[in-house]
Amino acid sequence: MTEKFTKGEMHGCIVCGKLYQLYVVNDASGRFIDAKVMSSGGRLVTYAIRPLVACDKHADAEIESAVVRAYGKQDEDDD
Repeated sequence: MTEKFTKGEMHGCIVCGKLYQLYVVNDASGRFIDAKVMSSGGRLVTYAIRPLVACDKHADAEIESAVVRAYGKQDEDDD
């Protein structure tokens, strides 16, 4: 079984920058596995290689646009 490490991190909303507290889970090599948003009003954004958060008030289209702007178009089969 792979050893997992959890730590608390602050991340800004991908759209507006508002800060949220996250618990981030990484494997022994430091690769991102999962995260949980601990602050109210935030939600986790699906992006496989790093933890991203967005405010609940932002529409899915706004969030997707911000991710594309910051990281480029994502392929569906990226691991």
